[in-house]
Parts: sequence; C-alpha cells; structure tokens
Amino acid sequence: MVSAAQIEETKKWISEGMEVDLIYFKGEVIEVRVPSPFVYEVVETEPNMKGNTAQGYTKPAVLSCGATVSVPGFVEQGSSIKVDTEKGEYIERV
Repeated sequence: MVSAAQIEETKKWISEGMEVDLIYFKGEVIEVRVPSPFVYEVVETEPNMKGNTAQGYTKPAVLSCGATVSVPGFVEQGSSIKVDTEKGEYIERV
C-alpha cells in the first residue's frame, strides 16, 4: 500500500498509464519514482507574442499531468516536451 505522504512530491508528475518504480525497505514502500526524463503534452500556455523572440524568454506551461513548468517562448499549446521530473525542468521539444 502506498500512502499519500509517500507520493506527495511526485504525484504532480504521474500520468494515467505511466509506469512508476516503488522503492522498498524492509517490505515497506518508502519512495515512488517517476521516469525521468518523461515526455508530456503542453495543454495550456500563453501564445507566442510577436517580438518576444529574445533569447531566454520563458513562460509557464501546464502539462498533461497537471504540473506547471517554465518553457521557452516558442513552445505552443499541443506541443510535446521532454521534462526532467527530478528537477521539474524543461529539457527539449520533441
């Protein structure tokens, strides 16, 4: 049995159908690990504004798992991106 406290930090990264690793110690689950990196779909983000092509421009994006990460300005809604789930950071568009 996995308690809510054991998945508190990782639950925002868990998607339906995702395989996770359960770490056991003395027969008890002590940690739940999600795959890292993992590919998610961007379900909500602000549109790219003309003129916002400056390098380093980022904006928040809500992912299919419900988590929010900062992404470069060129990433659009519906895009698939690779995310480092351990750090909670955007890696690349896929």
